[in-house]
Order: sequence, then structure tokens, then C-alpha cells
Amino acid sequence: MGAAGSTRALGATERVRTWGRTATAVPVGVSRPTTIDGVVTVVRAAREHGLTVKAIGSAHSFTDIALTEGVLLDLAALSGIVRVDAERQRVTVLAGTALHALSPLLAAHGLALQNMGDIDRQTIAGATSTGTHGTGLGFRGLATQITAATLVTAHGQVLRVSEAEHPELLPAVQLGLGALGVLVEVELQCVPAFLLHAEERGEPFAVVDEFLDRAAAVDHFEAYWWPHTERLSTKSNTRLALETPYRPLGRLAEWWEDEFFGNGLHWLTCQLGLVAPPLTPGINRLAAALYGKRSYTAPSHEVFTSPRRVRFQEMEYAIPAEALAPAIREVKRLVEREGWRVSFPVELRVAAADDTWLSTAHGRQSAYIAVHRYWREDARPYFTAVEHIMRAHDGRPHWGKLHGRTAADLAPEYPRFGDFLAVRDRLDPDRVFANAYTRRVLGE
Repeated sequence: MGAAGSTRALGATERVRTWGRTATAVPVGVSRPTTIDGVVTVVRAAREHGLTVKAIGSAHSFTDIALTEGVLLDLAALSGIVRVDAERQRVTVLAGTALHALSPLLAAHGLALQNMGDIDRQTIAGATSTGTHGTGLGFRGLATQITAATLVTAHGQVLRVSEAEHPELLPAVQLGLGALGVLVEVELQCVPAFLLHAEERGEPFAVVDEFLDRAAAVDHFEAYWWPHTERLSTKSNTRLALETPYRPLGRLAEWWEDEFFGNGLHWLTCQLGLVAPPLTPGINRLAAALYGKRSYTAPSHEVFTSPRRVRFQEMEYAIPAEALAPAIREVKRLVEREGWRVSFPVELRVAAADDTWLSTAHGRQSAYIAVHRYWREDARPYFTAVEHIMRAHDGRPHWGKLHGRTAADLAPEYPRFGDFLAVRDRLDPDRVFANAYTRRVLGE
């Protein structure tokens, strides 16, 4: 099986695993195309051999959404900006472009993404296909910023979807779970580059009761609850014009907070938690007292994102925004009742409603509760119990993070679920792009 770019032969073994070490697979072939024509060649050849195809980006999903025992397409070489529409502030980028590489490219054109999550290791295709989002009641998920997309279909055809071409497919293609085809290009609606002024502080846990008011009062608000404590670390980010005079963090202050404390010391505490779990509550109380006390201004992508070098497992649920306070209080009681020693903080965010069919914020203003565990720990009891709480609040799981849901119980959560399945039947009737994950969450 040949294509433009390097290709491992069929039958070759190359184990692929997710960043969080939560899923692995051994595909029968791995291809690294360097052109869209190369993607077409691989898809057509795989179909002729009766093999399935999945595209993978940075493997930062915690589920097996991008894994396969068929042919794996590594799109890392499909990277960079294709064209810029300066008048409409729209930028077309290749699907394998990593977010951390994309932001400086956009900045060179005086542009930025409207919003970002706190990790930028994902590719643009992987981030949008799984529903990556940031925080802010006035801002929607990253997939909603797609105004057009080009994908390679199951028959090896190149399909352009936009507001003018096949517009009926756009709400499905924006967030397609990799089930509709191989995304090779996306057009993004950007905004003029801007600054963010960040205020980070420690606050009482009771702030959860006023979370929505706090989120309404600032552009981007989020919080982290440290288990075994009564404290939150809050982050309030205000958008400023790029021309605003500002003073960023000094190098030493940035290193201390992000590298020494946020990564180095946190790794050590996770290791200690493995061998001596009773130490975890005390460590968390110390962390809550010391971490997240700073104020600074910087370009948006430098404030939105943080380095995450300690490997972890994650589950995140979207619930109606008004359910955030009662739901996180239930999680707090759960941890206290079960006696688990949880070293990772619980992340709380919000997002505006949108109309992308499989978006976790489809049709409703949403709050997000994300739980984590160190990658060497058994997360199942904690995650399973938290998932039970989230389901009681009409929760929708993040598609790229661990969960136990199936098509049967997901379908009622999404008003346009049936419409998405109809598009899947239209674009991939033979399930060339199916894998164990899509069969579980979408059905056969």
C-alpha cells in the first residue's frame, strides 16, 4: 500500500497508544501521508483490501476514538496554513496542524482562535472532532469555529463542505468523531489577535454557589477544586485589545508556577500518593494554599493554555449550567464518603449553547466538570461513581475522554443524533471509518 509519504507495509506491527496510556492498538498498517492525494490513495487501497481506516493526530484523546486494528493514518505531516481570507478573518489550515503551532501562525496574520482549552498539544482535526472547548459563557466550542471543511470520503473522494457547498452536512462534519471521513483541511472563523489579563487566586469552595454569576462577570472564568480541601483555585481572564500596554510574567515566575510547581512538584506528589496515599490530603491542602496566586497579561494563547507534562486519565461531563453547584457538591461528598485519595484537582468550566449536532453544549448553556487521576492509578471506581452523578444531571460525556456510555443511552441526550447517523450512512455506508469506539457510541 503506497502513498505520498512514508508507509509501513501491511502486516507490520507498530503499537500505538494514547498520551494518557489509557488505550492501545496494533494496526495492520501505518501511513504518514504528506499530501491530500496521499490520503486518498491510502483510503482507496484500504477499501480494496477490506480494511478500516482511522486518522490520528497527537493521540491526546483518552478514549480509543482514533485507534484501529485496520490502517492508521498519521496526519502530522499535513500541517500549516493553506490560505488566509483577511477580509472575513477566516483561515484554512491542514488537519494535522497542532494547536501550539497554529497560534503563532495565526498571530503572524494578526489573528487568533476565539477561545481555547488549557491544552494545546492536540491537532486541529483531533480537537474539533472530539469536542474540545474552553471556558466562557459567551463562547462556544472549537468545532463551532469551523466554517468549511474538506474530507476524504469512504470511496476516496475529496468532499468540500461549507456554507455554500453541501451546507446541510456542516453541523455533522464540524464534530464528526472521525466517523464521516478523514478531515484534511478546515476553515476556521478567527478573530483579531488579542491579549488576556489573568487573575488567579485561591478562594473558598462556596464560590461554586455563585459560579455562574462569576462567569457572567468576566470573559473567561474557571475553577479547580482540590479534593480533601475547602478551597478552589480560580482563574478570571479578561480580553484586551492587542495594543493595550501590558507587563507579562517574568521568566522566573512563569517557571516557578508552571514548571516547578505545576509539573515537577505535582509529579512528585502523584508518585508519593501511589506509595503513601494518606499523604494526599495534606499535600492538596498545601497545594491549594500555594498554587495559583498571580496576575499578568499576555497574548491570548499563552494565557489560555498551560504545559501539562504529568500524565493523567480524564473524564469530563457537560451538564446544564444551572446544575454545576449541586453536581460538584455531590462529587465532593462522594470523595469524602468513599475515602479515596485524589491528588488531581477537579476542573470546572462553562460554555455557551451551540447548534453543532454532537456538541456537548448542543442547545443548552453548559457547565463542565472534569475529574482526573494519575495515569498509574486505577481510575475506574472514582470515574464510574462520578459518571453516575453526571448522568443524573442529564450529562453528556466529552467524546475524547473516558466514559462508559453507549449509543442506546447517548441518543436521547442529543436531539440531532438521528440526523448525524443519517449523514454517517450517506458518507460511510460500509463503515470504512468505524472502530470499536464508534460502534459503541454510534451503533453499527
